[in-house]
Amino acid sequence: MSVFRNRRFLALFSATTVSALGDGASSVAYPWLAAAITRNALLVAMVAVAQQLPWLVFSLPAGVIIDRVDRRRVMVAMDTARGLLTVVVGAAVLAERHHLPAPGHTTAVVGTQWGLYAVLVVATLLLGVGQVLRDNAGQTLLPAVVERDDLEAANARTWSAQGVGQAFLGPPLGAALLGVAYFLPFVFDATSFFAAAGVVATIPGIFTARPRSQTTNAWHGDLREGISWLWQHDLLRPLAVILGLMNLASAVSMSTWVLFCQEVMHTRAVVFSLLGMGAALGGVVGGQVSTRASQRFGPGACLAVVLGGEAVLSAATGLVARWPVVIVLFAVEALLSLLWNVITVSLRQAIIPAHLLGRVNSVYRFFAIGTTPIGAAIGGLVVLVVGHLDTRANGLRATWLVNATIYGVLFVVGRRALTTARISAARQGAASNPPEADQ
Repeated sequence: MSVFRNRRFLALFSATTVSALGDGASSVAYPWLAAAITRNALLVAMVAVAQQLPWLVFSLPAGVIIDRVDRRRVMVAMDTARGLLTVVVGAAVLAERHHLPAPGHTTAVVGTQWGLYAVLVVATLLLGVGQVLRDNAGQTLLPAVVERDDLEAANARTWSAQGVGQAFLGPPLGAALLGVAYFLPFVFDATSFFAAAGVVATIPGIFTARPRSQTTNAWHGDLREGISWLWQHDLLRPLAVILGLMNLASAVSMSTWVLFCQEVMHTRAVVFSLLGMGAALGGVVGGQVSTRASQRFGPGACLAVVLGGEAVLSAATGLVARWPVVIVLFAVEALLSLLWNVITVSLRQAIIPAHLLGRVNSVYRFFAIGTTPIGAAIGGLVVLVVGHLDTRANGLRATWLVNATIYGVLFVVGRRALTTARISAARQGAASNPPEADQ
């Protein structure tokens, strides 16, 4: 049966799709605004650090929260809060519009507008906190609205829709709005948050995890239980560490991505937004083929292809640095990323007990995503150091070569640690002891 016949999943899917469209628009607006405020590569990278820092410092307590409260209500509250915060950002940009360069163009500002920069950094930090809670709640809610056998299909549809909104439809829309006024993409993003909150609020049911036995009410006890479960798992532990290093590698290059586009590939806002179209197309294809690829070639082989492919694609991006080629490279990269996500997210949802899912998921993402602010900071430093020794353009290119080197090492390690046999054994072990469903 199609997962779209499941009304609860359809509502969750619709909310995710709407929110992804707003995220796509803001994915152009935030970095372009940062580059309009300052040309300092380290300061631009610090905006990415602020956005990702909550994954490092807030992931663990977030998991305890998710396992104690109704996960649907968390999603509604966080989308509403992020909508209100985005309105504040839009208002601040509107107030400073006369001090910003012409929207939609590569800018050459002198100095840094510290007031607006401070608003941007604080806002991205708080938005990151909301994202940690919302994303964790969303991933732990999904197994409660679909059957275990439908998890890969549901995740594939969800990730594919996110890719279309975030990389295909949203960025061109954001660029078009940005071309009119800097604040308009933020207004649209805020509206998408409010709409997503409204749709999730319509999902019937209570989605609070029920513990199998009485456990301590102390936060540290709940948290220790989640950490212990993950760290003792022979498959999820190396998977979390490997993903953490993957995300660190990606953050090295993406933290100064807007500067790479403007100064190395010489793109304007419209072309900058179009670069994501390749990623969206790759995501759509990935959503259609990921489950079949995993079944035909085995999940272990697919994960190895992802690691090796990412190394090659990252090196090619830095060396070629031509936007028509980068669109194609991003399409392949997005296909590989979606393949990784469908396999690994479905695996976690299938094997982690329901009463531990929020906590274990948060610990996993602490290792997996908490490394991104470190990678972003490294990216800014690479540009500064290499730019001082050579040229700034080569400093921006160097971030992609660092990215590729890390992925190359992970390919060697991952081939041994993430095999199909180990993944199948983990699934079979979980199937013999099915998790309790949320009500």
